[in-house]
Amino acid sequence: GDYGISKNPESFASQAYKAYFSDRSRGVILKLDGQGVIPISDHGMKDWFADNLVNTTNVIGSYDDKKDSYNVTLTKSNHDDKTVSFGERTNGWTSFKSFIQEGGLSLNNRYYTFKGGNIWRHHVSVNGTANFYGIRQNPYVDALFNQLPGSVKSFGSLRYEGSQSKVTLNLIDEEYNNNVT
Repeated sequence: GDYGISKNPESFASQAYKAYFSDRSRGVILKLDGQGVIPISDHGMKDWFADNLVNTTNVIGSYDDKKDSYNVTLTKSNHDDKTVSFGERTNGWTSFKSFIQEGGLSLNNRYYTFKGGNIWRHHVSVNGTANFYGIRQNPYVDALFNQLPGSVKSFGSLRYEGSQSKVTLNLIDEEYNNNVT
C-alpha cells in the first residue's frame, strides 16, 4: 500500500476492529478498519500533521475506550510536545489535550496513561479540578470562528447543555451609560 508505520511502532493503538498508527515519514495519522487504511489526519488537520510529524522524536498513541478516542502524542526535541485526540463519534480531531503521555491503555472502560514511571487514571475528579500527572491544570476552550460573519457555520462536535446560560454584561456599554448625564 501507500502507507506504513515508519519507525514509530509506539504510535500503534487498537480497539475492537480498528487500529491506529502514524506514518511519520509521510506526515499522516492512519486508521485501519474494515474499509481499509484511511488517512484520518486528512480530517481537518492535514497541514498540521504534515508540518509537525516530520519534526518529532516520538509518536505515542493510545486508545481511550471511555471517550472513544485515539490520543496521539507528538514529542519533539525542543519540548514543544502536543497531544491531540481523534473522536470516533465525530469522525474528526476533537481537541488538544493538556497531558503528554509516555504510553497509555484502556482497561475495563478506564483510561490510564504513563508518565515518569507512574500510572495515571483519567476521567476522575481530584478536588473538582483538572489534575494531570500531579499538576493542576486550568481547563479552557478556544472557540475558533472565521472572519466572514455572513457565512453559515456548521459544527459537528460542539454541544451545549445546561439550565441557564451565563449572562455577561457588556462592560463597555455599561460604562458608557454610567457616564452619560
